[in-house]
Amino acid sequence: MILRRTCLLLLAAALLASPTGCFTFRREPPRPGRTTLESPLVVLSALTVSNYLVVEAKWDRHGPYHFLIDTGASVTLVSPELAARYGTKNPFPPDTPLVRVKSAGGETALLAPTMLRRLELDGARFDDVQALIYDCTPLSAHLGMKIDAILGFPLFRETQLTLDYPRGEVLLQPPGSARAAGGSTIAFNNERKTPIIPVQLGDRTFAALIDSGSDAGLSINPVGLQPAFAVAPRPGATVGTLTGDREQRIGRLADTLAIGRYAFIRPVADLTDELSSLGGGILKNFIVTFDQEHNQVTFQRNPPTTLPPEPRRSAGLSFTKTPAYWRVASVVPGSPAAAAGVQPGDLVTRLNGEPVARWDIRRYELLVATATAIEFTFLNGPREAPQRLAMFDLVP
Repeated sequence: MILRRTCLLLLAAALLASPTGCFTFRREPPRPGRTTLESPLVVLSALTVSNYLVVEAKWDRHGPYHFLIDTGASVTLVSPELAARYGTKNPFPPDTPLVRVKSAGGETALLAPTMLRRLELDGARFDDVQALIYDCTPLSAHLGMKIDAILGFPLFRETQLTLDYPRGEVLLQPPGSARAAGGSTIAFNNERKTPIIPVQLGDRTFAALIDSGSDAGLSINPVGLQPAFAVAPRPGATVGTLTGDREQRIGRLADTLAIGRYAFIRPVADLTDELSSLGGGILKNFIVTFDQEHNQVTFQRNPPTTLPPEPRRSAGLSFTKTPAYWRVASVVPGSPAAAAGVQPGDLVTRLNGEPVARWDIRRYELLVATATAIEFTFLNGPREAPQRLAMFDLVP
């Protein structure tokens, strides 16, 4: 399964009003809601996992912790374990209601609010972090590493946040710090506590969320935009969201997508009923710097400024994962897997003869992108049955 967290909209924002506080570099007792940087430039190494940036941090004997950076989320989500360890005792009145959040598929979920006493990212410390408690187990299983929190955009309101995808780094600086020359700077709308910018498709302009918490490239809402397609939308994988699964519909646009001075020729687009967004599949080409003090974002990349179309490869299968087996969540109609009779619910125990426990998401995605075929071993009762399935271009 593709796990994709897109566009968390806080529907009970009063419970999570932004805390106040001043910025400092001095070592002094932190005030509530305060961000403290140890130096004018904090550089965090990040793992790039399925188009996500994941930062590892260790500040106590229980770590290391893994935090996914999610600019598309209006709130930070923390695991029950992290909330139990660092949550403030009784931070809200006993009758405080659960917070209703909305996922990319339009469904809602109720999550409990909490406040972490602190959260540290090496040279950066965040005190009294308001958050929601969320079970990160499905995301952890999908990525092959334990995810302890999903860090939303408001957490970085007192910093200048840079996501350097090419170098695999996250940079934190004081607000208003000088940026590298070049690139395209675009004003964003921050009313939802998330960055929404204007982008162009052909001669039309539409609003798109900058969503590092999605592994997709371009997700587009066709209502009112009526985009033309070079390759018509077709069913894709099953996409996991905060509150459930939805079937992906994916195609190739006929027009060029322009983000400032950068152009994507006939990009692949995932259709959505929610706000259009630019996910990690697009952002991975850039160094992206967010200046919340001035509500602007800068995209930078080495030439060329025009990116050509690329095919979207697929195995025709999506999975829910456990260490012992992967369960088939969906089969793409018309794929070699469908022709071979693979059904949702089938269990896969091996890939190319190796137990699935040895296959993290990065290794599996590289295999799908480069192999002509993969041997999937299915569990039929007590017996294992290898079956070789051809890879194909889901979107040529």
